[in-house]
Amino acid sequence: MIDSLVTFVIGMSGGSAALGIVLFTLAVRLLLVPLAVRQARAARLGRRLAPRLRELRERYARDPQRLAEKTRALYAEAGGSPFGGVGPALAQMPFLWLMYRVATHPTALAGQDLLGAPLGQHLAGVIAHYGLISWPVSVFALIIVLVLVLAWWSSRRMEVPEGQPQAVTRIMRLMPYGSVLAAAVLPLAAGLYLLVSTAWTAGERAVLTSRTA
Repeated sequence: MIDSLVTFVIGMSGGSAALGIVLFTLAVRLLLVPLAVRQARAARLGRRLAPRLRELRERYARDPQRLAEKTRALYAEAGGSPFGGVGPALAQMPFLWLMYRVATHPTALAGQDLLGAPLGQHLAGVIAHYGLISWPVSVFALIIVLVLVLAWWSSRRMEVPEGQPQAVTRIMRLMPYGSVLAAAVLPLAAGLYLLVSTAWTAGERAVLTSRTA
């Protein structure tokens, strides 16, 4: 299945794996927009109900079952569910996994490059083969820097639910930087995928947040 999909992706891009990864990632993310919209609406509802949810947590702190019942009732009254954003998030996972598999498939990467840098090589391998000061390493470094900028921007704009412990808040704000680490240790093709997908996520979140604010 993956082989056939990779062949199709490369074929629709004129034989360029790099362009195929970009186009395929954009196409899949476009298909997932309805799920992203549902997530944004669920997040908006959670923000609107935050003060009342905080009151419920304080009132029923010693009665978890009663707290759960009241929480469900509050969401039902508002026309939503406490787990309204979970379903869309889980539904996206198989597609995101599929995009990653296409971006790191050996068949797609054999003999393919991005601006002269081999798509199938890790950063350490590129440095070992071409040297630290070389054009392929510069391409790899550019991808990592761009992912880093997007991670910083996403972290700054991240909305952390009220009442979270400070340690949890710090961890949540550090999570976007996981893509930077992944781009540094995975093949260049995966870094390209992460760049495109992260850029889409950042833009999508900005648009949906402004429309659901």
